[in-house]
Amino acid sequence: MNENNQATSSHVTASGVTWWALAWRTLWRDARAGELRLLVVAVALGVAALSSVSFLADRLNGGLQRDARQLLGGDVVVVSDHATPDDIAQRAAQLGLKGVTTLTFPTMARGVPAKGGEGNSKLVALKAVEAGYPLRGELRVADDLMQAQASLTPESAQAARKTKQVPERGQAWVDAGGLEALGLDVGDALFLGDVRVRITQVLVTEPDRGAGFMNFAPRVMINRGDIDATGLIQPASRVNWRLALVGEPAAVADFSDWLQIESKKPDVRGVRVESLDAGRPEMRQTLDRAGKFLNLVALLAALLSAVAVALAARAFAARHLDDCAMLRVLGLSQRHITLAYSAEFVWVGMFASGLGLVLGYAVHWVFVALLKGLVETALPAPSVWPVVYGLGTGLTLLLAFGLPPVLQLASVPALRVMRRDVGELKATTLSVWALGLTGFAVLLVAVSRDVKLGLMVVGGFAGAVLVFAGMAWLAVWLLRRSVVEGAAPPWLMLATRQISARPVYAMVQVSALAVGLLALALLVLLRTDLISSWRNATPADAPNRFILNIQPSQSEPFLQNLRDAGVNKLDWYPMVRGRLVAVNDVSVTPDSFTDERAKRLMDREFNVSYSVEPPAHNQVVGGTWQAEDPKGLSIEDGIAKTFNLKLGDSLRFDIAGMQREARITSVRRVDWTSMRANFFVMYPVQRLTTDEGFDVPTTYIAAFRAPPRVTGQSFDNQLTRSFPNITNVDMGATLNQVQSVLGQVVSAVEFLFLFTLAAGLVVLFAAVTATREERAREYAVLRALGASNQLLARVQRAELAGVGALAGLLATSVAMAMGWGLARFAFEFEWTASPWVPLLGAAVGALLALAAGWWGLRDVLRRPVVQTLRQASH
Repeated sequence: MNENNQATSSHVTASGVTWWALAWRTLWRDARAGELRLLVVAVALGVAALSSVSFLADRLNGGLQRDARQLLGGDVVVVSDHATPDDIAQRAAQLGLKGVTTLTFPTMARGVPAKGGEGNSKLVALKAVEAGYPLRGELRVADDLMQAQASLTPESAQAARKTKQVPERGQAWVDAGGLEALGLDVGDALFLGDVRVRITQVLVTEPDRGAGFMNFAPRVMINRGDIDATGLIQPASRVNWRLALVGEPAAVADFSDWLQIESKKPDVRGVRVESLDAGRPEMRQTLDRAGKFLNLVALLAALLSAVAVALAARAFAARHLDDCAMLRVLGLSQRHITLAYSAEFVWVGMFASGLGLVLGYAVHWVFVALLKGLVETALPAPSVWPVVYGLGTGLTLLLAFGLPPVLQLASVPALRVMRRDVGELKATTLSVWALGLTGFAVLLVAVSRDVKLGLMVVGGFAGAVLVFAGMAWLAVWLLRRSVVEGAAPPWLMLATRQISARPVYAMVQVSALAVGLLALALLVLLRTDLISSWRNATPADAPNRFILNIQPSQSEPFLQNLRDAGVNKLDWYPMVRGRLVAVNDVSVTPDSFTDERAKRLMDREFNVSYSVEPPAHNQVVGGTWQAEDPKGLSIEDGIAKTFNLKLGDSLRFDIAGMQREARITSVRRVDWTSMRANFFVMYPVQRLTTDEGFDVPTTYIAAFRAPPRVTGQSFDNQLTRSFPNITNVDMGATLNQVQSVLGQVVSAVEFLFLFTLAAGLVVLFAAVTATREERAREYAVLRALGASNQLLARVQRAELAGVGALAGLLATSVAMAMGWGLARFAFEFEWTASPWVPLLGAAVGALLALAAGWWGLRDVLRRPVVQTLRQASH
């Protein structure tokens, strides 16, 4: 009989009710009484803030990756220096992938004007395409040169039209820069090797043009069927073959995985998979930074939701003190209380999270509508991850911040609860706190999709909470000793007593306010400074012309020509061609490396430069720039990682058949989105010589923004006629493309910032008003003892202003440190905030706390004393 009773008691209370039924009854009673309203609103708000950001970030990231495939011209692209092997094409066909092949190589083109006269000759990037090109992205053409030039401005971008066609046999499409350089227009003829073709369209945009200097040369596009007749492809020709493939994601992934393994086989050479990471470095960095900005906003939204739920859970637990006491008095075991409230919290969490997801999904459509003009095509549908993150956040926050107070109440004697004393923390409560906070931290890192960014933000906020609590305790201690009884005004003495009588509560309130203000401060600082830095990395006046092959004897006339045209801001560097032949006195070849990028780089010559001063747009991140060190060199950090090089390593370059050896004395970080003249290797000298003391063959490179077109010949054409040997690289289209992506993402982030800013203000309001009932009881007692409403109003304002100022000062101080860390290590920017920010933060914190207190606590002093005391006694 005893065993049966024990078995039954594990599910049934002393009154014969199971904990499951008790959970339902408690849930129904709390819902009808409105006890769950604040908790549901807080969880729903937190989940909505996170999920709306996550839904839009997920769709934007999906759209950016989809558009990135358009930049490549396919879902996966096979690049080789010879015709694509048959087994690769067959494998793609077996997996159901559709493909088109293009050929690209440099060659000379000679124009034949229809009006007669001698045509110009120009080095062009010839591209042969076949029907079906492009598989991804858009091909745009114009009917004449004037229309094409007009389409390059954002206001007239639609002047060029989309086309699904390719040049027919005997026809050529030439871009505007090529027509100007050749002195031709639509209808003129062009000689390419042994073939004469007629120009029928002006090429405006091709999605997969790429970022190599050869691809920035004037483009000529012809039908692949004409390529053999030109006679341009010889055994030693350097031709770039690209097989672009599209298909189902699973098939594309299978093919990519197979080709990655296949391309590493010893008998397979010159074949690689091109992706956004492997090509288009300027777009890769732009998209990486875009993703980090979006993920940062999601992290801040999640942290704000944590503050909101913590405040709501505290109020919920405070209101259930008497309920838990009564259950204990009636003989309900701690286990039943724990199970009943745990079940209730899970159900409330599921409902509130679902409500937040619905609200977040609806809000994210508002963002999509606002962004409609920023994206040319519809965003893809969201994945399941925002839903998972939303539900996980709601349940994790509710169980981590809401359940521990209940577990603590269930673990103390009934009389202690009746005295409204929750007692000391128990091991079970601490374990739930630890498990919940750990789960929340892991969830935030998962939401960030960037381990470094996630750990920096989560770790920063965790450390900030400890700093806030410690500084709040210190402030209370100093306040208690600095305000002398009898010497200070009555309102200040009462405010000091209110705060110092409950130091733990003061620590909690200051910490909650400071965390909310920290998120707001980060939002404001990052929006105004980091986004400005991001924009400045590729400013609107970034160079859009790169001039190569300027001879030393042409330097002064060329620079004078630029000055006459009004070009006063330019990058001007000597450039030499060198091949890396030895590292630390050990000869190296492509076979010396396993990394595919290292093999490709070893298979060609480097563009090397020299200058006494380091480039202003490069940052030295390792070693020191040792000016006029004949045995030193500086290397870009990315290439150093690729070749596994470090400071002190010795590199030997072959420059025009002559050797030069030097050791690495500095490492530079190069921002490839800056569209400036950048080099993998630079020597810190004024004059570059070989080891034998001979001058190395040198040409010059200039990067500048071309002046606007004026009446008559364009600036590019004038420059080409004055210096016929130069190679004029027009980067205008690529620069517009990068800036278009920048503008799109910055606008999206700013919209997300506004929403998260609003969520932060709601959290701030909740933090100030969370103690409304406690304040009402305390003020009722003071009013009953003779305190006037005017005195208590001054006490309230002093308390709110002091707490808000301290929270604002702490929050902005930590925000400056976190902002600096994020700028330097996550976004790779140099950033320094004004020293006046903490003082401004203190003032703003005080004002926001006063405003929130005025709005949320304005009825506290208006309640009748008898009514407040009567409510407090029940």
